Amino acid sequence: MKKAVDEMHPRNRFRTGYDVQARGEDTINFADPGAVMALNQTLLKDAYGLRWSIPRGALCPPVPSRSDDIHHLADLLSGGDAAAIPRGRAVRVLDIGTGANCIYPLIGASEYGWSVVGTEIDRAAMHWARQIVRVNSPVASLIECRLQPSSAACFVGVVKPGERFAASMCNPPFHASAEDAAEGARKKRRNLGLATSTPALNFGGQAGELWCPGGEVGFIQRLIAESAARPRLCRWFTTLVSKREHLKRLLHSLTHVGVTDAKVIDMAQGQKKSRMLAWTFSISA
Repeated sequence: MKKAVDEMHPRNRFRTGYDVQARGEDTINFADPGAVMALNQTLLKDAYGLRWSIPRGALCPPVPSRSDDIHHLADLLSGGDAAAIPRGRAVRVLDIGTGANCIYPLIGASEYGWSVVGTEIDRAAMHWARQIVRVNSPVASLIECRLQPSSAACFVGVVKPGERFAASMCNPPFHASAEDAAEGARKKRRNLGLATSTPALNFGGQAGELWCPGGEVGFIQRLIAESAARPRLCRWFTTLVSKREHLKRLLHSLTHVGVTDAKVIDMAQGQKKSRMLAWTFSISA
């Protein structure tokens, strides 16, 4: 019975296709950004009925893992009780750095009916995200995209006085510089057995999406500091953490801002492993 229930969970929608590996058969070259784009468009259309595209060079997110992030957030909000997962527009979520792809708002609104505010520092990316929302009329009323005027801020400048959210979420830039991002691309291609002379990223990405001062740790530490200044803004503050070795420093930072609870939620899709760091200042969370 448990197996049947697990297979029905929304997060398992994509697992079969991603867990099957080609064994000497014709397959698709997913080192090609065009192939990744086509796959994402197909998955979003099939699973959620969404029309979706991104401009050339923009970050192209892996839909299965981004969907998984949303489902883990829903589990967090429910306290682990699948029957108690909150749904509907009364559940407000803040997505920090939504990008041109607007992926978290689209999935959160489509899967759970949440009201999602997506913020973004890049005007061109924000314009594109708003266009994606506009053409997806079934969820358009649930998504608001706001321009963040400061690249150094997470909440300042985009949160309105008195606003409250069930949760915030973020997929921060991984790298501290363009050089770090290029080396990361070369390493990925080496691991895939591909040529490293042209370290193109099959998932794309602009500067603000791939690197920032201090890299992932610096960004999340700024996020933690801002959350401490606004502890009632969100019931849960969350972020992805790409590297497990960063957790010790980040958990140490959380102990210094007076959180009442912090969780590390391990996640995996196929061979990709990640984790969500969540913290709250609420006693009742």
